[in-house]
Amino acid sequence: MLRLDHLALSAERLEDGVAAVEALLGVSMAGGGQHSAMGTHNRLISLGDLYLEVIAIDPLAPAPGRPRWFDLDRFSGPPRLTNWIVACDDLDTALTTGPQGWGQPMSLTRGEYRWQMAVPADGRLPYDAVCPALIRWQGAQHPAPALPDHGLRLSRLTVRHPLALALKSALGLDDPRVTFVTGAPDLSAVIETANGPVTLP
Repeated sequence: MLRLDHLALSAERLEDGVAAVEALLGVSMAGGGQHSAMGTHNRLISLGDLYLEVIAIDPLAPAPGRPRWFDLDRFSGPPRLTNWIVACDDLDTALTTGPQGWGQPMSLTRGEYRWQMAVPADGRLPYDAVCPALIRWQGAQHPAPALPDHGLRLSRLTVRHPLALALKSALGLDDPRVTFVTGAPDLSAVIETANGPVTLP
């Protein structure tokens, strides 16, 4: 069974993405680090049982020798929500029963965290990249509980695509916060903050 794990906001420069999120949500980001296998780095913020990451290419890291995840090699423009990530307990089974083109498992680490993630060969996820990435955490460590809780919570994640209902069926995800809407490919999220709801573009 799949479950919502976290959201990813991409940026050309990490500091620009962090500044945009902190201005929108009114709190400081924490945690994060480098992903040596992908040549990227990130910062995190708690959404309770989930978290939001800002991710960007690390200009100080060697090129990974393969396309980076989340299609970051082709990302340009202002920081924006580009991906969502769902977790599973059995990556191999999920890959055989889920959407075509989800990717191949990669074993990854960042500090004390260990996980496997399905990464497409070209870095671009199915359904025009609005299909979630697939992750399986290894061990008991997960970033969300380690982050300061500022009371931010995900109210709604809207996944738009011409084949949105087919994607919903392929995933079998049961989370009332996730809504699938037929339309041009796009992601948006509404976050509840101390100053009211805020929409991540």
